[in-house]
Amino acid sequence: MNNHFIKRFALLTVLTLLTAVLLAACTTESPVPEDDGTTDEGGTSDGELIIGLSISTLNNPFFVTLKEGAEQAAEELGVRLIVVDAQDDPAKQVADVEDLVQQQVDAILVNPTDGAAIVTAIETANQASIPVITVDRGAEGGEVLAHVASDNVEGGKMAGEFIIELLGGSGKVVELEGIPGTSAARDRGQGFNEAVGDAEGIEIVASQPADFDRSKGLTVMENILQSHAEIDAVFAHNDEMALGALQAIEAAGRDIIVVGFDATDDAVQAVQEGRLAATVAQQPSLIGQLAVETAVKALNGESVDEMIPVELELVTE
Repeated sequence: MNNHFIKRFALLTVLTLLTAVLLAACTTESPVPEDDGTTDEGGTSDGELIIGLSISTLNNPFFVTLKEGAEQAAEELGVRLIVVDAQDDPAKQVADVEDLVQQQVDAILVNPTDGAAIVTAIETANQASIPVITVDRGAEGGEVLAHVASDNVEGGKMAGEFIIELLGGSGKVVELEGIPGTSAARDRGQGFNEAVGDAEGIEIVASQPADFDRSKGLTVMENILQSHAEIDAVFAHNDEMALGALQAIEAAGRDIIVVGFDATDDAVQAVQEGRLAATVAQQPSLIGQLAVETAVKALNGESVDEMIPVELELVTE
């Protein structure tokens, strides 16, 4: 055996060993993904349905109650509910919904922060064949299976007619609007303006957004009070703004009728104390409950209505 042959044999041996090592390294990770409990078709491997709920904000008692209603229905129906809070940020809500799509949930419930901004996220869910149901507030596009909400136009009209009655048909009125672009703000404002528009003696002296927020309701109302010496009544598109406005009015020592919307616990208490004239009562817990029930019906192959209304009521005592 000559030196050349010995060197060649040694080189082949080293190459063979290196190949074996590389093959072993490549096979240390299983090509089969770990079981995360979900299936390719959505849901879990044990057949449990998963529903995502994107809430506009949980910094509002109304939506906390809505979430609790959805959670209760999910528990009763044996459904896993994933809740995400958009914190009133349209961009965060789009990302939240897209993340729910990535998680392959079976259905998505959306309470839009912005009816226009949410459209791209709904379309993403549509492309993934995930049914979408809007809750309390509508969306301006995308394919929506059903909408579960109060009749906000009728509620705004109810508030307007009540104010006209209290004022005896004439007076100066302020409207505090919700977040521009939301269906709730648009529909409540539409109903209210339809009612007061038919009353010749009613004048709307200011109409400004306070974004459904109590602190903004306070500051916006403080500014309006400074610029208008005569105001007889205020209609706020939700109770949070109504309570903020009430705080500003009481601090200014003025006597002004305030009507809110939602019938949150704080607002109902203010009505019982005689500080708030009225609030239009929604049933947020029932809205959340019906949204989950509608999703489950659809996932089980049952037909559902496109619009599922929830009754309103004027709370005056």
